[in-house]
Amino acid sequence: MGIALGIISGSLLKIISRNNDFNQQVTNKVERKRNINKYFPKRRALKKSILRENIKPMKEIKILSNKWEDLASNHSDLETSAYILFEDGRYAGFQENKPLPAASSIKVSILFLTLQLMDQGILNWDDLLELNKDSIAGGAGWMRYQKIGKKFPLHEITTEMIRISDNTATNLLIQKIGGVEVINDRLKELGLKQTELKNLLPDLEGTNTTSAKDLAYILQLADNGKILSLRSRDIFREVMSTSVTNKLIPDGLLKGLGISHGNSDYKLLIEGFRVYNKTGDIGITYADTALLEMPDASRATVGFIVKGPFNDQRSTNLIRNMSASIIPHINPSEAPINQ
Repeated sequence: MGIALGIISGSLLKIISRNNDFNQQVTNKVERKRNINKYFPKRRALKKSILRENIKPMKEIKILSNKWEDLASNHSDLETSAYILFEDGRYAGFQENKPLPAASSIKVSILFLTLQLMDQGILNWDDLLELNKDSIAGGAGWMRYQKIGKKFPLHEITTEMIRISDNTATNLLIQKIGGVEVINDRLKELGLKQTELKNLLPDLEGTNTTSAKDLAYILQLADNGKILSLRSRDIFREVMSTSVTNKLIPDGLLKGLGISHGNSDYKLLIEGFRVYNKTGDIGITYADTALLEMPDASRATVGFIVKGPFNDQRSTNLIRNMSASIIPHINPSEAPINQ
């Protein structure tokens, strides 16, 4: 009887435990949906707006796509993703949907979601966020050296995330937005198919992923004036303009123009360009994405990601060379499409 009662008791405990686990999973799922609805209301209407307002790729610039393929083929051990979309519908790509480690380029998406919450009145530009132990991150940034409990305004945190790629600032925003799962659900609804946040920054293992097309796409969403308010769109550009790293796309554009690198923002401005870019660098992966304003007043969004051996300068050179090859195709009346 003792053995039998023990077996029965054990079975009952297992059933109770399974029920508790199931109930907890249901509770977590409900709470997750509640958080998503809390932070991002009216999602269906927004999704329709996105589908209606986005620039659609229409004419492939095959010469440019082929050029990128040739450049990448010279380094077969590097994994590459490249994409550009001009506002007139011209585009070029090479493995543009290939998911690769996002590094700090994923911070553009975090910036976008932050500004969207501001538009919905959930966040304010002067809200104070408190530094906590879970947000502290290595790598770039100075906020990790500050005292736990110190408060920073949202505008400073957001700007430092882009300006010097502060990882602790990014983690504070991820927490404030609602966490990894909320962000991933929102990014998928926005149409970013290859972008996924799995870990807080700096993510040196490269588990957070994106693609060149996703990088260009989120910039398009930010700039089209339909998803973000005009005020938030202007803030987006201002924050992006503070980025201090210009060694990839900006220097590549200068190379295409036949101008020496260095003081890139000023030199490009003289030539009629404005480049709002954000880089990423975790050693095994380099990335850069940019909103380009060009001399003819047209715009384009572009993204590059290259994964290879740690600190391999071929990766950065490849991004610069791919960027340089854009220059001949800026003016549609002069650039060959070769269809």
